[in-house]
Amino acid sequence: MFQPLPLFVGLRYVRSRTRKFFVSFITWVSLAGVCVGVAALIVVLSVMNGFEGVSRERLLALAAHARVVTASGDAAAAAARDPALWRTTMTALAGQPGVTGVAPYAELQVLALRGPETRPLQLRGIDPGLEPRVSEAARALRAGRLTDLQAGAGALVLGSGVAAWLDAGVGDRITLLVPGVDAGGTPVPRLREFRVAGIFEVGHPEHDGSLALGDIEEVFALAGGDPRAFGLNLRYADAMQAPAGARAAAAVLPASLTVRDWTQDHASFFRAVRIEKTMMTLILLLIVGVAAFNIVAMLVMVVTDKRTDIAILRTLGASPRGVMGVFLVQGLAIGWGGVLLGVGLGVLLALNATEAVAFLERLFGFRIMDPEVFVISRIPSELRWSNVWTVSAAALLVTALATLYPAWRASRVAPAEALRYE
Repeated sequence: MFQPLPLFVGLRYVRSRTRKFFVSFITWVSLAGVCVGVAALIVVLSVMNGFEGVSRERLLALAAHARVVTASGDAAAAAARDPALWRTTMTALAGQPGVTGVAPYAELQVLALRGPETRPLQLRGIDPGLEPRVSEAARALRAGRLTDLQAGAGALVLGSGVAAWLDAGVGDRITLLVPGVDAGGTPVPRLREFRVAGIFEVGHPEHDGSLALGDIEEVFALAGGDPRAFGLNLRYADAMQAPAGARAAAAVLPASLTVRDWTQDHASFFRAVRIEKTMMTLILLLIVGVAAFNIVAMLVMVVTDKRTDIAILRTLGASPRGVMGVFLVQGLAIGWGGVLLGVGLGVLLALNATEAVAFLERLFGFRIMDPEVFVISRIPSELRWSNVWTVSAAALLVTALATLYPAWRASRVAPAEALRYE
C-alpha cells in the first residue's frame, strides 16, 4: 500500500474526473478565485507602493530630509539669536554619518497680493549656492534660475499653482504681507514687493500650490529677525535613513535647538497612505475569502459524494484521522495551488504594470491617467517581496482553515450508515 495513504488518496481525488459536473466546476472556480485574489492583492499593493514612492519623491523635491529649528520657549529663542550657535551646529552636523548637505533657510507664512487676487503662501528663504545640496530646487524650475535669488534683488520663484492662482508670470510683481503686532499689541503688517524671477513645478500640490522661494537674507529680514523663522536643512544619502540620522543628530545639538525629519513633518500624509493600503488589503482579501468558501462548499459535496469510499477506507483499517487527512490534502492541493498560481501571476503583472497598462491603453484607445487631469500620468509599480510573503502567508492560512470543517465532517462518517443502502 502506498504511504502515506492520506496523501496518495487525496491527490487521486484531485486528479480524478468526477461524474458530477457541478462539483468539478466549483473546484475550478475555487482555484481560479484564489489565484485572482492573490494576484490582485500583489498588483494593487505594488501599484500603491509605486504611487507612494512617486509622491515621496515629489514631496522631497523641495523639502529637506530633516530640519534643525529653534526649540520652544523664550530661553531657546534668545539663545538662537547668536549666529555663532548656528555656525557651530552646521559644522557639527556636516560631519554626521550619512549627511550629504547642510544649508540654512528662513521660513514664514505670508499673504500674497496681486490685483484683486490673494493667496496664503509659505515663503522660504534659501541660499542659492547651498540649496541644491539639500533639495532638487534647481531641477524643478520651469523658468528662471536660483541664482536670480540674490540679496537685495527682490526676486521670488513661485510654485506653478501659486502663479496660476495669482495670474503671475516671470517679470510680474507681487506684494507680500506679513502680519505682526507692535509692543502694544496693535496690528502692524509688513509689506514688501517682489518680482517673479521663475516658476517651479514638482507635481505635488503641497509645493506647487503653496510655496514660494526667495533669498534667505530678504526673507529673514521680512520675518523681523525672529530666530524661530530660521533653521538648517539636512540631506542624507538615503531619505529612508533620515529618521535614524535625525536621532543621531539630536545628540550633538544644543538644548536650544531641536531636529525634525520628513516623516514627522508629513506624518499625516503617509499615515493616510498606510491606512488606505491596509483597508485595500482587507477588502481584496475578501476575494480570497470567497474562494475559500467555495472550497468549503466543494469539499462538503465531495464528502457527500464519497461516503461509500470513506466507509470502505474505514473498513480496510483507515483511522478517522487518516480519512480527515485525505480531504485536507485535497483541499490544500486546490487552495495552495491557486495561491502559487496567483503569486506567479501577481509578480509578473506587478513587474510589468506600466507596460501592461500602456498596452491596454493602445488596445482600447483610452487613457487611464490623463495628464490633463492627473499629476501622475503613468501607473507606477514597486514590487516589495515583503508584501508578496505577507499576502502568500495570509492566503495559505485562509485556504488551510477552509479545509478543516469538511475534513472533520468526513472523519465522522460512520461506515455502517454509509454502506447500509449501497
